Amino acid sequence: MSTRLARRDHLAAWMFLIPVVLVMLVVAVWPLGRTFFFAFTDAYLDDPTSYAMVGIDNFLEVINDRSWWIAVRNTLVFTVISVAIETVLGLAIALLINEAIPGRGLVRAAILVPWAIPVVVSTKIWEWMLNDQFGVLNKILIGLGFIDHGIAWTASSSLIMGVVIFVDVWMTTPFMVLLILAGLQLISPEIFEAAEVDGIPAWKRFWSITLPMLRPAIGVAVLFRVLDALRMFDLSYVMAASNENVMTVSIYARDRLISFQELGVGSAASTWVFLLVGLIAIIIIGALRLDRAAGN
Repeated sequence: MSTRLARRDHLAAWMFLIPVVLVMLVVAVWPLGRTFFFAFTDAYLDDPTSYAMVGIDNFLEVINDRSWWIAVRNTLVFTVISVAIETVLGLAIALLINEAIPGRGLVRAAILVPWAIPVVVSTKIWEWMLNDQFGVLNKILIGLGFIDHGIAWTASSSLIMGVVIFVDVWMTTPFMVLLILAGLQLISPEIFEAAEVDGIPAWKRFWSITLPMLRPAIGVAVLFRVLDALRMFDLSYVMAASNENVMTVSIYARDRLISFQELGVGSAASTWVFLLVGLIAIIIIGALRLDRAAGN
């Protein structure tokens, strides 16, 4: 009887899984496979049916391109700095709104507003606010006497990366807050009450209890944000188009594919992006031991 029930459960599971697998094949596996295939050809976007196999030449062309390595550097700098700031801010804000403060529900709802606004909309808002002639930020700084003329924040090669990181931190810190706060909600209050009764200082409770118990939540939040930052395209592209100072690997792949119509080289660049993201994901999962945390 138990064997029959087990078979029925397996059959029901497959009946639910098959539609999902079919959808994944259509929207993910098939396009990914086509990208891998074209990466080994000399196809152009205007006529993708006319091509010849060129082996790994496209991959070699990408890694021998100076612009590719500039894009890799920009992507890594953006990822490391933005995710580090977002993690620290996210943890601090999550700890604050986890306490019984007045208007806590309103604060929790308000903190999600920047994350809820579409990236393109947020980017254009900040682009207008940072304008050197009529931007509100320059008006405030001039009014306070910090500067005597408007600064072209998005046109300066030395400032544009900082601007992109700042806008990204403003938009995605709420995401970190949400995940870390969810982890805080899972920690039993009795643990902190017992530690407080034992006379353990607040800083030691945070370091020895809160942080270790939050490690899985912080690890998952960092993993999601790193993967998202490595693939970042829209923020930099809307803010500065193909400006070399903030060009990411996704923008590089887009330019080779769309601007230069090089379907083969663009597909090779996209494949390199896929491999880069996959490698860093494996490193993060191993370093933070997220697989073991999930198992526990």
